[in-house]
Amino acid sequence: MATSLTTGRPWRVILAFSVPLLIGNVVQQLYQVVDTIVVGRELGVNSLAAVGATGSLLFLLLGFAWGMTSGFAIPTAQAFGAKDAAAVRRSVATGTLLSAVASILITIGGPLLAEPVLVLMRTPPELLAEATLFTQISFLGGGATMFFNYLSAIIRAIGDSKTPLIFLTIACALNVVLVIVLVGPVGWGVAGAALATVVAQAVSVLLCLEFVRRRMPVLHVRRADWKITRNDIADHLRLGLPMGFQASIIAIGTLVVQVALNVLGAEAVAAYTTASRVDSLATALLASLGLAVSMYVAQNFGGRRPDRIRTGVKQATVMAIIASLVLGVVLIAFGTHLVRLFVGEGSDEVVELAHLMLIINGSTYALLGVLFVLRGALQGLGQAMIPTITGVVELFMRVGAAVVLGALLGFGGVAMSNPLAWVGAVVILIPAYVRAHRALAKMPVDPLEPTLTTPIAIVGPDNSSLNVDVVVTQAVPVVVERRWKKLLRR
Repeated sequence: MATSLTTGRPWRVILAFSVPLLIGNVVQQLYQVVDTIVVGRELGVNSLAAVGATGSLLFLLLGFAWGMTSGFAIPTAQAFGAKDAAAVRRSVATGTLLSAVASILITIGGPLLAEPVLVLMRTPPELLAEATLFTQISFLGGGATMFFNYLSAIIRAIGDSKTPLIFLTIACALNVVLVIVLVGPVGWGVAGAALATVVAQAVSVLLCLEFVRRRMPVLHVRRADWKITRNDIADHLRLGLPMGFQASIIAIGTLVVQVALNVLGAEAVAAYTTASRVDSLATALLASLGLAVSMYVAQNFGGRRPDRIRTGVKQATVMAIIASLVLGVVLIAFGTHLVRLFVGEGSDEVVELAHLMLIINGSTYALLGVLFVLRGALQGLGQAMIPTITGVVELFMRVGAAVVLGALLGFGGVAMSNPLAWVGAVVILIPAYVRAHRALAKMPVDPLEPTLTTPIAIVGPDNSSLNVDVVVTQAVPVVVERRWKKLLRR
């Protein structure tokens, strides 16, 4: 159901919107968690490490797809907030076309690049065959991943964060069944784990398409909407490419981390893989809050509500910090027990290393919470440059920590690459958002927004009277439109 995020108390609106996103993120992580548990227990530590060695490479291209489709949805959210139905449909058509092109490139190029890149990453020889097979199958299903992300993004852009959760939950349940059957009784090994995820993603795409067809007329693209102009493409690429590039930059840093881990051996790879799975589940809350802020800001920006943007971002930052502290305590206190869910007996060193990483990350989650909220706010405002710069800074910080600290401190030094990357990004995001916050303070609200109430008496036919408050709107000069566009283009 399409829902406006331009009314209601900001913190409640953001929280209500983020809860389905949180559950959806957790469910999505279960794809990888189930793969990890089944592969680790059924096939052994080497197969677990082989799947883990593919994570950074998959994120390099599929992360780009996720970031890009999220960027394509921002113009959709802004148009929906402005109540411009034609612009919403045109945005959907443009995003669909661009997503299709990207899907083709990933499906063709990904499998061809899999083995050479894994060799370049110094993947241990005993892991290379399984890692290559897992990567190739995952990339062959890249189109399903791309379109599920895009369909979910545009459904969320019009205020519905619950429907993608429902379809993702169904797909996850299917994935659980398939991975157990294909890896266990069928005996397809890591290929079965990869195929299970691809099939589950494809099912979720079909469910989204059917729902849009039946229940989301605002997203129905007409023939005239396919007459996409150069400006339409430029507007979507202006946001989609930097957000995709930002994800890829982060993935490049993760690739370097993977190389450092590969040098340390299979147990270090397995420990990092396991800790990353637990860490991803924990940080899903913060990521969901950041995405909710992005959609909230985009709709209110389109609806000309700078006051709601400023209030909402401040309240979301407080929520993120509180959640970060709670999550950090949980991981530090119970990390060992969580890690043992993923590995069998006789893996004490893997458990110890993984818990060390969880302690390092968990103690610095507040930085990550602030990062997600501020980056989401700037992206919702249509700003692409600053979030991209923060991605570059994260790359250098993460690479430097992995190479230098990894050589000096071993696994602990590599694990410190995440917090140091977060520090570098937050140092840039805080002053950038402060500038945007001040610019928003100078902008008037929507000229149609209620700003004054006047009490009057209504007299009925029987001479009875009723005192009511009548809303009176105040006009705002149209010249401020330029200032909104200026902020949008920054």
